[in-house]
Amino acid sequence: MIRLKQKWLKFLSAIALGTIFVIFLQGLKASPTLASSTTITAEANPTGSLYFSIFEAIVLGMVQGLTEFIPISSTAHLKAVPVLLGWGDPGVTITAVIQLGSIAAVLWYYREKISKLLFGAIKAIQESNYQSLDFKISLGIFFGTFPIAIIGLLLKASGIYTDDSPIRSMGAIAVASIVMASLLALAEKIGNRKRNFGNLSTKDGILMGLAQTLAIIPGVSRSGSTITAGLFMGLERPTAGDFSFLLGIPAITLAGIVELKDAFDQQISGQEWLTLIIGVISAAIFSYLAIAWLINYLKKHNTWIFVWYRLGFGLLILGLIASGIEF
Repeated sequence: MIRLKQKWLKFLSAIALGTIFVIFLQGLKASPTLASSTTITAEANPTGSLYFSIFEAIVLGMVQGLTEFIPISSTAHLKAVPVLLGWGDPGVTITAVIQLGSIAAVLWYYREKISKLLFGAIKAIQESNYQSLDFKISLGIFFGTFPIAIIGLLLKASGIYTDDSPIRSMGAIAVASIVMASLLALAEKIGNRKRNFGNLSTKDGILMGLAQTLAIIPGVSRSGSTITAGLFMGLERPTAGDFSFLLGIPAITLAGIVELKDAFDQQISGQEWLTLIIGVISAAIFSYLAIAWLINYLKKHNTWIFVWYRLGFGLLILGLIASGIEF
């Protein structure tokens, strides 16, 4: 079974590398546009349009999958990468719908652990055993989902969180990335990392859930904010990652379903549905790869690579803006 899983991971990794190489070539083709203009426009995908080519959908799914669970912010990269390639800002709807692929991946990856938690919690309720670990963790995930769900729905209803909202500007994303890099670095420095999955409690779910609300700000990263919180709470790195991903299932699912409803309301064409579905499938494949890689990585390494990446990403964006490039 383990050997079979390793073969699949190698196969998917080969697909990932091939796709990244194609994107690199695409970027080289787009570079003259960047060199001849100080403005990167969204003409390739006007705001409100859900149309992308099949290739672009695959790339967007890859970007979503590789950055949703690695603590570097999928929202930031889903805006920055296609804009820099000259495709335009995908917008809130496409970003959220493609996240459904990430949900499929995390459900499949953690299917055994999710099943154990659910059945364990049900059994604990039947036996009135409220000290059960499965019950406490499930309750923590339940209550930990409320903060981001409530704030997200309020922002959605208020109309503040739109494609052209200042909070989604590249400047704001860059600053958020730098701030979160600093917090992750601090968590690495002062976190004692002595608690494993067997030491989790309902309180941990609630605290990590509060940290998860920061992910509403593009550039923060949902996994970044929750893994950082987990390290501050003294969790081991793999435990912080596992709990972060399990906690994110309800939140990402809700966001995807809400935006999927908007996609239906827009009465989009068959071609647009095709590209959305391809994007979701691509996101599922690359999300599974990212989860498997990150959990294995955190068992042996610290998170400083993500600190430096986020710092560099934020400074790069600020540098491009300072040089006169308008996103």
